[in-house]
Amino acid sequence: MAESLLQLQTRFAAHLRDPQHNAAPGHIPDARMQVYRELYFNNLQSLLAANFPVIKRTLGPARWLTQVRAFCRDHRAHTPLFTEIGQEFIHFLDAAPADADAPWLLELAHYEWIELALQVNDAPLPAHDPNGDLLDGRPVVSPWCRALAYQWPVHRIGPEHQPLQMPAQPTLLLARRQADGSIAFSELSPLLYRLLERLEQEPELSGSQQLQALAVEAGVAADPAFIAKGAAMLQQLQVRGCLLGSK
Repeated sequence: MAESLLQLQTRFAAHLRDPQHNAAPGHIPDARMQVYRELYFNNLQSLLAANFPVIKRTLGPARWLTQVRAFCRDHRAHTPLFTEIGQEFIHFLDAAPADADAPWLLELAHYEWIELALQVNDAPLPAHDPNGDLLDGRPVVSPWCRALAYQWPVHRIGPEHQPLQMPAQPTLLLARRQADGSIAFSELSPLLYRLLERLEQEPELSGSQQLQALAVEAGVAADPAFIAKGAAMLQQLQVRGCLLGSK
């Protein structure tokens, strides 16, 4: 029985993803298949390397290529868009067995990916008053910033620092897109991280209500000193571009 076009395409793609375990269509000369094999793997490897340069340097050439080959072989992407391949790689790492020599790999991948995610984020800015009162009004969080919590110190991992012992304290970071389009990262205190998290989770509350609830969570009195400190944190977030204003 003649092979259908779909069957041919399926066998062709399977061979490109895993040439060691899937034979190429027999009627195609191997020299031609080699061109396709190299184009497929090298282009995908280059794309992932651009998304995850720290991972590539940290793992080294052999371990990096092993990860890319496993991604090609085992993962079934749900998007053809180049800008979303990085997120597919994260899904692959999340489903794969943990690497005992790089237990931080998944979190480092997310940390590197978030930069591209914010750069290409085209979400419209929500309605807000840039001069609105951050205490009496409801603070509006920019869609171009992220509060990030990791178990590993992802911002310090590299070829010279590959920890195997998880720190006692999490790493809390702020990622934000600046006016020139570049992405800036900075560390957050636990209190400031939780405030930003609350602002995203309960946007219907005013700034004062958020600070009062934050005081309850922290087990301290919502006295004038705490409210003043909280107001300064809100102002700090607005200066950094994470708060657009208020409603």
